[in-house]
Amino acid sequence: MSVATDQAAARKPLTLATIAAKYGRQEPLVMVTAYDYPGARVCELAGVDLVLVGDSGAQMELGYPSTTVVPLQEMLSMTAAVHRGLKTPLLVGDLPFGSYEQSDAQAVATAVRFVKEAGADAVKLERGNELSAARARAIVQAGVPVVGHVGLTPQTATALGGLRTQGRTSDRAAEIAAEALALQRAGCFMIVFEAIPAAVTELLMPLMEIPVIGIGAGPATDGQVLVFHDLLGIREGTNARFVKTYAQLLGPMRDGVAAYAEDVRARRFPTAEHCYSVADSELAELRTRLADLSIK
Repeated sequence: MSVATDQAAARKPLTLATIAAKYGRQEPLVMVTAYDYPGARVCELAGVDLVLVGDSGAQMELGYPSTTVVPLQEMLSMTAAVHRGLKTPLLVGDLPFGSYEQSDAQAVATAVRFVKEAGADAVKLERGNELSAARARAIVQAGVPVVGHVGLTPQTATALGGLRTQGRTSDRAAEIAAEALALQRAGCFMIVFEAIPAAVTELLMPLMEIPVIGIGAGPATDGQVLVFHDLLGIREGTNARFVKTYAQLLGPMRDGVAAYAEDVRARRFPTAEHCYSVADSELAELRTRLADLSIK
């Protein structure tokens, strides 16, 4: 086994208690999104703390134009695939738009499906307004841990003026603070801060008594999350300002497939080294049988 595989095998599964202990020791928490089994295996071997099956998978993995249109069943399927690839990170499933807003009963039912059908350890919901805080409270009371999400909330980006930084005015920053506190009071064990000015985050952090994971919210948070495809450079288009790309894999992936296609068209693949052998005696017997078949 590789060093990474050995280290992954030695790790114990992370729980809410171990996450809380890391938070208490001020150890930065590492979260990455994943949407399929191979991505989950990469996260496992890399030793991340939490894996989020974000509704960003709607665009990154499924080809939808936005996060709002992804069906619940597809989110459950992606979460189940990720679950099968993980042994140690805490798995968080993102509740898609429309799957929890109607009522507490709907929210609880959806959250329970993520746990029972997809193997999630926790769920995440967006916004900290009165409705979302109530849904978070109901889910927590039903026994499912909840991660909140404030700042830029992609499911309602249209109402926020688009995919843009939040909290640049004192009024909006105060709203974000109120939302974060409402989610904290509702029982969330963690909150994501997205696209918030770093200076605003620094002012908000002393109000928080639970871990805060940042994405475009500066270094003052208790941990960070990035989208798998963004940090590995395996998607087309321009990344958001807050993304740091740690590898550029799209080009090599494209080149590999193109080289394969060229070899097939030029009949350079497969060669003898890629073929299975068979005994000459068996071939001789087969020729006889095929000759008999052709006569019939």
